[in-house]
Amino acid sequence: MTVNPTVTLNNGVPMPQLGYGVFQIPDAEAATAVGTALREGYRSVDTAAVYGNEEGTGAALAASGIPREELFVTTKLWNGASTTWTRDLVLREFDASLTRLGLDHVDLYLIHWPHPMRDEYLTIWRAFEEIARSGRARAIGVSNFQPAQLRRLIAETGTVPAVNQIELHPWLQQAELRSLHTELGIATEAWSPLGQGKLLDAPVLAKIAAKHGRTPAQVVLRWHLQLGNVVIPKSATPSRIRENIDVLGFELDQDDLGAIAALDNGTRLGPDPDTFDAS
Repeated sequence: MTVNPTVTLNNGVPMPQLGYGVFQIPDAEAATAVGTALREGYRSVDTAAVYGNEEGTGAALAASGIPREELFVTTKLWNGASTTWTRDLVLREFDASLTRLGLDHVDLYLIHWPHPMRDEYLTIWRAFEEIARSGRARAIGVSNFQPAQLRRLIAETGTVPAVNQIELHPWLQQAELRSLHTELGIATEAWSPLGQGKLLDAPVLAKIAAKHGRTPAQVVLRWHLQLGNVVIPKSATPSRIRENIDVLGFELDQDDLGAIAALDNGTRLGPDPDTFDAS
């Protein structure tokens, strides 16, 4: 069993630093994929209402036999534009996620996108505070929030998000945002940590991988861990699920870290949080 390092969130809750993401895994396949991940040693699973696989994820958690206290389950509110978001609607959506997961609480609940053009995230966050007070979410956080949105959220409510889950990989290293997270006490969690696989053929990564007897994907995941990021690689392939958690037995040196730092070119593979408005 791999021993997974943890980060301590700003409310004292420990979170595994390496988790398993289920984005784009169909619900019918989620139980098998998540089950494989749990057998390989993952104890943190990241899903979302919009992924449509909370039921399959929950089935795998239930079938695993792993005590609930050893698991860390994250899901997200899909705050789409199809309705006006109110406290009651947020609470109903949270209840629906719990039902699909088959759980009485989650470990982390995130606002999926800020959608600043709709200016609803403060209302949503106040409902999240209520959920946290009830104990049905051990921690609350956000996803894809930019510096101005984080500062406003904290200034208006007084509650600092435990996590900001953002696109982060060697092409988009988000130094400014990571620095702000450190200043504010917010954990940085990386989605698309491998850049959708598009950056893994970079010669510098191949060179570092050969040096350590590892794969480029393992090198990138190790880079995340050494930066202090929480990371949630996604794969439905058992061999890659196994490969992605086997990143704790080596360490990148300063030359390696410097070479990876030089890959940063600001390339964003997902939507721009300042302009993205989901239906």
